[in-house]
Amino acid sequence: MNLRISLTAAVAAVALGIASVPSLALQLPANAASSLASAIKSPSRTAANVERDKYRHPAETLSFFGVEPSHTVVEIWPGGGWYTEILAPYLASGGGKLYAAAPEWGMSGITKLKAANPELYGPIQTADFPRFDGAGNGVPDGTADAVLTFRNVHNWRMGYRRDDKQDYSLLAFRQIYAMLKPGGVLGIVDHRLPESASDEREKNSGYIKVSTVRRLAEQAGFRLAASSEVNANPKDTADWPDGVWTLPPSLRLKDQDREKYLAIGESDRMTLKFVKPR
Repeated sequence: MNLRISLTAAVAAVALGIASVPSLALQLPANAASSLASAIKSPSRTAANVERDKYRHPAETLSFFGVEPSHTVVEIWPGGGWYTEILAPYLASGGGKLYAAAPEWGMSGITKLKAANPELYGPIQTADFPRFDGAGNGVPDGTADAVLTFRNVHNWRMGYRRDDKQDYSLLAFRQIYAMLKPGGVLGIVDHRLPESASDEREKNSGYIKVSTVRRLAEQAGFRLAASSEVNANPKDTADWPDGVWTLPPSLRLKDQDREKYLAIGESDRMTLKFVKPR
């Protein structure tokens, strides 16, 4: 590990008042940890997704967030369903419930999973997120034990509807806050931008500052409980010519310096655990 970068991250964490902790695999009860391990090894997972475990650390990440198989979990903007492939069998093993919450145009990945394996993915409930002016079908208020979102907060800052660039991130956090039970957890993983970077880079690079995520969450009423470096990548300097999409899996520059970017791997990511006060 690059000592200079890791020390910088540690100093930034202290400055932001974050309790940084290592991987917390033991945070889950033994039976839940066993169920999670089984879900991660499930043959229903896509081989290409399994290959990315080395960058996304699903066991450590979900353990850190304290997600148990009996929980009601909302996955915000699940995309192609990378985490859904783990959460669905994991929650099914303990009688939990899984919501996929996204705009209609962001549900194609879940639709494909449901069609391919209706027995496993059919029970996933879908909800509109975000909701504008109360329209659409939302997650019922005060029902979720955990809300999880992976690499999405930067998108909310950059704009939602494809015909405008309105920042609706605070609206999103407030709607997430309403979904959760008192004491419920909001788990966030996102591409981490150095605190010294300009606002312009934050708006256009796909990276976002920890301080920005914390400010938005706290404005909505959340309390930061802890952070983890489990998804850190000290090789990522967050200053690439085409933003975070320069790195895998996007590799937007295609063959230009491809081996260099493959050697760096996926982005440096914050992993933050917020709690809705009781």
